[in-house]
Amino acid sequence: MRTIAEIEARLASHTPWIDPGSVRVEAGVAAVLREWEGDVELLFIRRAEHEDDPWSGDIAFPGGRVDPEDAGPRDAAVRETLEEVALDLGPARHLGRLSDVLGNAESIRVSAFVYAIEGDPPLVPNYEVGEVFWSPLTHFRDPERQELRDFIYLGRTTRLPTIRLLEDERAPVLWGITYKFLDHFMNAIGYPIPDMPWEEGSGR
Repeated sequence: MRTIAEIEARLASHTPWIDPGSVRVEAGVAAVLREWEGDVELLFIRRAEHEDDPWSGDIAFPGGRVDPEDAGPRDAAVRETLEEVALDLGPARHLGRLSDVLGNAESIRVSAFVYAIEGDPPLVPNYEVGEVFWSPLTHFRDPERQELRDFIYLGRTTRLPTIRLLEDERAPVLWGITYKFLDHFMNAIGYPIPDMPWEEGSGR
């Protein structure tokens, strides 16, 4: 998958699952694409380190909770992307939507919206963001970057799939809700993440 046009065509025939239920917290994120050096890249943030934040330092798409002034999760994704990395998605091309993802440990629904931009606009992280970077789609299919890891959340240990996006092996890895969105996206465009050698008893 080497062009935005190919991805747009695939997403046009994709029907995302939209959760009809009621949740306590609703959020929207933006999956922002660009063509760069013969590949397609996705934009990610690494959250700033905060002691009281359960997702402190995690890798994610830009976005956040739906505020009362937002018309919905897509508006929240656009507003938060501007606030977090100074990227205005107003003139960007909206390519589609991914299936909603529900939180496992709390009542939250996150919706993801796919956009395409051109070039290399300046990105300025705000206080919520520790780092902003682009990652090529080829990284998501590289078995050397995949690993099952144990995570502890609310006192419970869960083994989950991860992808290392940054070159520093000590850096945080992609996991959780953002991993689910990436898995949905790669399947929707016909470029799925390869299966890992799952341990017995673990499931995808």
